[in-house]
Amino acid sequence: MARFLITRITQGLLVIFLVSIITFVIMRLVPGDPVMLLLGEGQVQITEEQIAAIRAKWGFDLPWHEQYLIWAGNLLRGDLGESIVRRGVPVRDMIFEAIPVTATLNIASLALALVIAIPAGILAGVRRNSLFDYFTAVGSTLGVALPNFWVSLMLIVIFAAYLRLLPPFGLRSWQGYILPVVVLATEQMAVIARVMRGATIEVLNQDYVRTARAKGLGQYLVVMRHAVRNALLPVVSVVGFQIAFLLSGTIVVETIFALPGIGRLFIDSIFRLDYQVVQSTVLLLSVLVVTANLLTDLVYGMVDPRISLS
Repeated sequence: MARFLITRITQGLLVIFLVSIITFVIMRLVPGDPVMLLLGEGQVQITEEQIAAIRAKWGFDLPWHEQYLIWAGNLLRGDLGESIVRRGVPVRDMIFEAIPVTATLNIASLALALVIAIPAGILAGVRRNSLFDYFTAVGSTLGVALPNFWVSLMLIVIFAAYLRLLPPFGLRSWQGYILPVVVLATEQMAVIARVMRGATIEVLNQDYVRTARAKGLGQYLVVMRHAVRNALLPVVSVVGFQIAFLLSGTIVVETIFALPGIGRLFIDSIFRLDYQVVQSTVLLLSVLVVTANLLTDLVYGMVDPRISLS
């Protein structure tokens, strides 16, 4: 167990290091000059000497490898730097302001998806080829096929513009979370339900399940005691994948619903060439991916004792 953890942590640190370098290089290759964006229309009144002084202040006059070493050194001391756009505002404060919104969205959507999708997948697998199974299959297909932006716009039109039951954007109250959570949960429910159904059908055909039935156990005990635990293994992998790549969904949803989360901060920082914010955000998400993958492997070992973490 200890050897497994050391190996995976070492691999994770290497991945984070490579991601930080790749992100740093890509941001420098993006067309545009952050200093010019910072000056805006006032750049015509700025002399070349003043522009050079601004570049020196932010370290843009240094070679790329020196800029990276300075940033990495500050990072190891817990200093994420300051935003170029929001002058004087630490990147750490900007990220900490955005994290609660994104965390609330994803925790609520994942919880909603699990509560609905797991029972639905189990029931669809037990009642294979039934009307409920067909209904679940159609719903899962639509949930995966429909893009987040279209679902978001349709929900805004129906519940905000037409019925006027929920706010169309912003977080003026807790009701502002409802539509974004539903959008994020829709795709997750579709994937988890289909995976749970397939895993349940596969497990129910195993010899130990037939043996349990031959011993006279009822359908409920056979499913809940013997089948569900092993059927959850693929679901654990899917949930870990969803957690690791949560940003891909939240960028779209947070932008459409004007939510001040990590996804919107990330995309705004890219357009504004706010190097420090983008690099720190990607680094944070890479740590999340590595941690989610490690926890997924550990949960695998807990759910299935046959898996050896060594």
